[in-house]
Amino acid sequence: MKLGRLIAVARGKARADLILKNARVINTFTGDIEQGNVAIYQDRIAGVGDYNQARQVIDLRGDYLAPGLINGHTHIESSMLHPSGYAQAVVPRGTLAVITDLHEIANVCGSDGIKFVMEQMQELPMDMYFMAPSCVPATPLETSGAELDSEELRAIFAYPGVLGLGEMMNFPGVIAGDEQVLDKIAAATDKVIDGHAPGLRGKELNAYIAAGIMSDHESTELEEGREKLQKGMYLMIREGSSEKNLEALLPLVTDKTYPRCLFVVDDRSCVDLLREGDIDAVVRKAISLGMEPVRALQLATINVANYFRLRGLGAIAPGYKANFITIPDLTHFHIDQVFYHGELVARHGLPLFPVPGLSRELTHTVHMKPIAPGDLRVTTSQETYPVIQIVPGQILTRKVMARVKTVSGEVVPDFKQDIMKLVVVERHRASGNIGLGLVQGFGLHRGAFASSIAHDSHNIIAVGTNDRDIMRAIKEIEALQGGLAVSDEGQILNSLPLPVAGLLSLSPLEETVVQLEKVEAAVASLGELPPAPFSLLSFLALPVIPELRLTDRGLVDVTEFKLLHPA
Repeated sequence: MKLGRLIAVARGKARADLILKNARVINTFTGDIEQGNVAIYQDRIAGVGDYNQARQVIDLRGDYLAPGLINGHTHIESSMLHPSGYAQAVVPRGTLAVITDLHEIANVCGSDGIKFVMEQMQELPMDMYFMAPSCVPATPLETSGAELDSEELRAIFAYPGVLGLGEMMNFPGVIAGDEQVLDKIAAATDKVIDGHAPGLRGKELNAYIAAGIMSDHESTELEEGREKLQKGMYLMIREGSSEKNLEALLPLVTDKTYPRCLFVVDDRSCVDLLREGDIDAVVRKAISLGMEPVRALQLATINVANYFRLRGLGAIAPGYKANFITIPDLTHFHIDQVFYHGELVARHGLPLFPVPGLSRELTHTVHMKPIAPGDLRVTTSQETYPVIQIVPGQILTRKVMARVKTVSGEVVPDFKQDIMKLVVVERHRASGNIGLGLVQGFGLHRGAFASSIAHDSHNIIAVGTNDRDIMRAIKEIEALQGGLAVSDEGQILNSLPLPVAGLLSLSPLEETVVQLEKVEAAVASLGELPPAPFSLLSFLALPVIPELRLTDRGLVDVTEFKLLHPA
């Protein structure tokens, strides 16, 4: 871009490349709506005002013009989409910038996974920024496919588009002053450092923030979010596929607090992206819950840009990137046209850009030791046993000591109490580690289902009513080299291959969505299951979310940060 030419266009002394005229321009700095024409030179905004001379003029006929939406925290791997498929899903929804923490693919493939996504995004019409994964692995209580220490993180900080340190999930390590954890934080000096502090309050929260951590997206209750705001954190209000905190936290957004609040999705499936949307769905829901539309847009644009220090994003103003969305009606917030760098890239919810060929890198990442039938036996001599209790609508779980059903000392599923067997099989190093536990709340009446998406180390996780179907589903995942599988009476009802790192599909967006919907229909046929059962299952192996989890190394009490029943 020639700066002198941009200045001349801004002064009205040179012709613009594009003018969007008769726009109602949303000013995210002031919260106002201004009538005017927007002049664009190459990929930049020259100005807003009385501009008329351009190579191309598009009459918006009074539609609202807003800056492109920014997703401030997501793990794109949770969409199950190849990066090109991800862009196909979110760009037509108005998401033109994403800050992603690639700790999912990094836990499988290390820095090679990060480089893979970076390379795949280069030809796509959206800006992707990265947070260096802080927790690979998330904790020492699980086995991952890679490890990233502070020295490797320093190297990653030099990669293009890396903004800072991704969510510090090992909050017990921070609070305890773990040397390796603190070395990672020290490596990110003067950079943005994201947090992850579910349920943390009082002096422990003080200690966590004092380490330099700046944000949190794990608040689920009003007072928890209020305390984090009061103590100086940026509050990321999350509304994903399985984590829905918007309604509970929205009252915290006031005229005093809103600059420190932003919308995020964290994890959103390809089905939800295609059917409901991305950040646009969060904005739409916030408006439906009573938030003023321009304020909702601020939480999805300028507030995100300010927190991440992204100059040129989040507003329609001179010198800013020409990333826009047009909206006929703010109340319903359905996006019509999407412009990236001054080029029309989507209209009426459909992408207008070519999709590059899908790379087949990072396949064949499932390496398991053979499983024998007896390997899945859970035994106890006690009347009670720790059970992971699902909390509806949340990824938090409860630790309950339940009277379990046994036969000759072996714990068996209890349909009356809805207690089923949970299994995590290590799949990176063929170590033979198998974690065994019990879970309450899946509503299974028969069969089993399994997944190679198991946050954050992504071993194979399965839940079921009997060992035969659990083993059948696990073996299907191994044969697919990653994916989702549903079994019943020893047969596979349906499956979805995810061969890239065991996380991502090689199929196009709509084909992946159809496949996922079929698998979800198959698992729904097994009983009275909660919404998004695969997503819910994937978090039961995450030993940084209270209260009780299962990894390949055993049952983890997250509150005590220790193994209760080692594998």
